[in-house]
Parts: sequence; C-alpha cells; structure tokens
Amino acid sequence: MADARLVADRIQEIAAPILWSLGLELVDVVCVGQGSRAVVRVFIDKPGGVTLKDCERAHVMLGPALDVADPFPHAYTLEVSSPGLDRPLKRIQDYRRSQGKRVSLKLRQPLNGQWRVVGDLIEVEDEAVTVARTDMDPPQKLRLPLESVVEGRLVVEF
Repeated sequence: MADARLVADRIQEIAAPILWSLGLELVDVVCVGQGSRAVVRVFIDKPGGVTLKDCERAHVMLGPALDVADPFPHAYTLEVSSPGLDRPLKRIQDYRRSQGKRVSLKLRQPLNGQWRVVGDLIEVEDEAVTVARTDMDPPQKLRLPLESVVEGRLVVEF
C-alpha cells in the first residue's frame, strides 16, 4: 500500500479521540494490501482487556468517521481488535502498561553475546527500562536504554 505509514498516521489522528471517548486506547494502526484488498487494522486496548463488544462499538464509530475523512482513493476493509497476548511494545505507554510482566526484548547490538533479553519488566523510565533476569545465577537486573531495543513483546505464559 503506497504511503502506508502516512495513511496509518492520518487514521491514528482521526481514531484516537473517537476511541478515547469510548474509554479505549489506540494501540496501533496497520495498513496492509493494495487496491480493493487493502485492510486497515486498528488495535485497541483498555485496562482489564478488550471485549468483543468494545471492538464492535469502536468499529461502528470509526467506520463513518473514516469514510468522511476518506484516507484511501478506493475501498478497504476495516478491522478492529485487541493487540493480543504477545502484543508488541512500541511506545513508552506500552512499556508502562506492561510493568511487572515478563517481556522479551530484541536488541540492536548483542549484550554478552545475546541478541535477546527475557525477564520481568520491573522499572520503566522515559528513556530506559529495567529487566530482572531470573534465568541467571545469581539473578541480574539490566537497565537498557530504549534506543537499544529493536522490538519488545510480552511473553505469553500458560
């Protein structure tokens, strides 16, 4: 999709206040496909998790607003959903919401030969996170600048 990031940014500008009025948080917007196969995926969240009813309400409110704003020159499919259990951590708010949970952080450069750090997210600052690695003996706390993290995800544990 041409200029997918620009379109996603425009959709975020439109969607965020609408979702906020519904008590929901906009997590991400992803645009995939081209032409009549274009899909706009809007990921939402709220404290305690998102229900199917939340997704339905958001879809009903976003559809007409996006039709008026007309971010595409063609038809597209709008999908609204939760970001999932293993959601990516992209913004500082995502890390703050995940404090106390187990995370997996992929690094830009290896740290002690490791490209990935897995542990409990115990502290979140504006520009760094601290992870407790309980898989080490003795357990270690690592403070990592966010600029050194390529990708962060929640670890799903059953």
